[in-house]
Amino acid sequence: MPLHLLVLGGTTEARQLAERLVAEDGIRVTSSLAGRVAHPKLPPGEVRVGGFGGPEGMAEWLRAHHVDAVIDATHPFAGTISFHAASAAAAVHVPLLALRRPGWVPVEGDRWHLTDSLAGAADLLPELGSRVFLTTGRMGLAAFAGLESLWFLVRSVDAPDAPHPARMEVLLDRGPFSLEGERELIRRHRIDVLVTKDSGGDATAPKLAAAREAGIPVVVVGRPPVPPGVPVAGTPEEALALLRDLMGA
Repeated sequence: MPLHLLVLGGTTEARQLAERLVAEDGIRVTSSLAGRVAHPKLPPGEVRVGGFGGPEGMAEWLRAHHVDAVIDATHPFAGTISFHAASAAAAVHVPLLALRRPGWVPVEGDRWHLTDSLAGAADLLPELGSRVFLTTGRMGLAAFAGLESLWFLVRSVDAPDAPHPARMEVLLDRGPFSLEGERELIRRHRIDVLVTKDSGGDATAPKLAAAREAGIPVVVVGRPPVPPGVPVAGTPEEALALLRDLMGA
């Protein structure tokens, strides 16, 4: 029987890891996607879409499908599923590791304002600007709905649902984004403050350089923690090496 690995995915790194795993002999890969994006980029191997029904449902799925190890390669801000995975893996006694791309680091010229939540970001905005480039995705816009005096350019893969800011333009787009394109958005929409989550990676980093060039402040929402005791890899290659150590290969 091949080793059965469950990759909790939805990120570029998860797809890259699945590509490496399916190329290995004796490994069966199932990638699980949350289903929040209408047309996700599917990884190679088997794919399931949708939730598990909490940690108990995930544990039952791991048992029923004879999973040998779980790799949590979800988005750095998908905190709930990470804790469900830790609970489920512990319940069925299978190894678990997390794959998290490194976060961004400010450089000279950046005007970052750090916060730990979207609500915290909303509290900071009135003192920083009036035309906001909001790049935190379509979830959580309710935190900004009360800022009626501010105008928002909201970029997301799919159209957001209410509640959301009253004065808003929606830009449906998916990274990677270019520095030239981000400069043009800031110039054309007269953006004077950027809001982002610390997602890390290169695909959406050009907005930080564009904001630095324009001299505008950036509100950065920090990441939720990885569950205690879960080993963390920063790249798919590191995840493969860590997985081999955990599996005793």
